[in-house]
Amino acid sequence: MIVARQGAALKGRIIGGEGKTAAVDGGYFGGYIKPRNLKEHRKDRRKARYQNGKRKFVVVVRERGGNTLPGVFQTEAQALGFIRERVRQGTLISADEASSWNDLHARFEMVRINHQEAYSLNGVHTNDAESFFSRMRRAEIGHHHHIAGPYLLRFAQEASWREDHRKQANGEQVQAISTLAMRCKPSVDFCGYWQRAEKEPSDAVK
Repeated sequence: MIVARQGAALKGRIIGGEGKTAAVDGGYFGGYIKPRNLKEHRKDRRKARYQNGKRKFVVVVRERGGNTLPGVFQTEAQALGFIRERVRQGTLISADEASSWNDLHARFEMVRINHQEAYSLNGVHTNDAESFFSRMRRAEIGHHHHIAGPYLLRFAQEASWREDHRKQANGEQVQAISTLAMRCKPSVDFCGYWQRAEKEPSDAVK
């Protein structure tokens, strides 16, 4: 499947380095709970006890003018270890005002932008990362309709691959995907994804 092949291209990717800037941003996907009709029956869905456990945190680190690296986690705290392992020291990290990124100051030089005041100020912004989430949200609404659950990482990797190759001609993208498909074995995640179980003869209606 194309999504799995695009994800294979990102395996083991490490980004950043001296003189490079990378934007970090995150967003939650999945776990939507439809609110009750009557106001008095509604719960505060921000509280953990009223959630269904399916919501996951997608984080993306994107070099300015370079590569994109996505990851999927249960909590924001888990994303910090991922960033430390996959982003080289010496990288200048650009992040928003969210307190979840504060611990990164111990390892990286950082610049912050408070979105309550501005989206871009004096050259500081997270637009590179936010464009990734813009693509994911469009794909969720217009193509896949539901990209949460066990396949969320694969779809995040697909969005990453598309972002990194967005300036290539369509023919070059097809050639790149075809090359990946020929090199990869069947995906352990998507093998049988489209299959539907058939009833055994003994279960068939006579």
